[in-house]
Amino acid sequence: MTFRDIYLTIRDIGRNPAWGGPMPKLIRAASLNGYPELARSLGLDSTRMLKAVGLAPAMVADPDSRYPVKALIQLMELSASMSNVEDFGLRLSELREFTNLGPVSLAAREETFVRGALGVFVGYLHLHNEALRIDLSETDGLATLALDLDLGEPIVMRQAIELAVGVLYRILAQLLGSAWQAELVAFAHARPRGATIHRRMFGSRIAFDHDFTGIVCLSRDLDRPNPMANPDFRRYAQQYLHLIDRPKSATTRDQVRHLMLALLPAGRCSLKTVAHNLGIDRQTVHRHLVASGTSYTALLDEVRGELAARYVAEGDRRLADIGEVLGFSELSAFSRWFRRKFGVSASAWRAKQHAIAPPKAHHP
Repeated sequence: MTFRDIYLTIRDIGRNPAWGGPMPKLIRAASLNGYPELARSLGLDSTRMLKAVGLAPAMVADPDSRYPVKALIQLMELSASMSNVEDFGLRLSELREFTNLGPVSLAAREETFVRGALGVFVGYLHLHNEALRIDLSETDGLATLALDLDLGEPIVMRQAIELAVGVLYRILAQLLGSAWQAELVAFAHARPRGATIHRRMFGSRIAFDHDFTGIVCLSRDLDRPNPMANPDFRRYAQQYLHLIDRPKSATTRDQVRHLMLALLPAGRCSLKTVAHNLGIDRQTVHRHLVASGTSYTALLDEVRGELAARYVAEGDRRLADIGEVLGFSELSAFSRWFRRKFGVSASAWRAKQHAIAPPKAHHP
């Protein structure tokens, strides 16, 4: 395939009249730090690549300028395809520094304990990336950091997901010391076809085709002192972060959508469960969704579409397993729904995405 063929195919992934056109979610241009160098080392013209996804090369010079998250996702996928490097996003994460998240890094660095620093990253991540969410949960002595890149539409995003996981892992390693290792690094997408740097970066505790994407560590690790903290500056850093933060009030629709993304793969997505998690009754959820121009059923169909496109395109799971995860009792029901949603069969959709995926890598 030519450069233009691959670009046009990636650009069109997920384009479907059924999906609306909300305001794009933005990310700081600091997310491009190291991209020109990595692209050049792999034989790519970074200027050409950036322009192909609608980004001005000059953005790299201004870390605080903002551009659509979707453009970063497309850039990562296009770069992986053109360079024949399956772990492009992970390689880019190795070029990240603790300070890459700008003001969020500044405030997190001054927290007394690792748990506090992580809380700043989780709570204020939207100042850096409006589409990325990290949920922290703890049980039986283990802390799970689950990542979700919610763009509101189906789009292949393997490279951007691995970039986010790699950055989070490096942040934890800088807080906990170079000898630290996670209990598990999990990816919802499929195992890479060729040799990659996953094991070198994360060790042997890696899982693919997992129920979630994220990092599991010991809860006691989060209670360690933060070696970078300076208590004298902590208050000023927090004040600065509060000053620049302009939180957007999450609507009921946004909250329900986020819960669906979390609960559907676990097989626990029902109106009753969603309402319980929101602390309101089912009638109230229904009323708020209707007021926002949608319904529980329509929103569930939208979320199913996003997850289905991602699972079918990025993984090698059996279609029957994907249908079960998405709440379909039989493969035939899932197949009919997928064709109605996307206009093609699930197997045809997968074949199209695999046709533009990086071929089996031969690099060490």
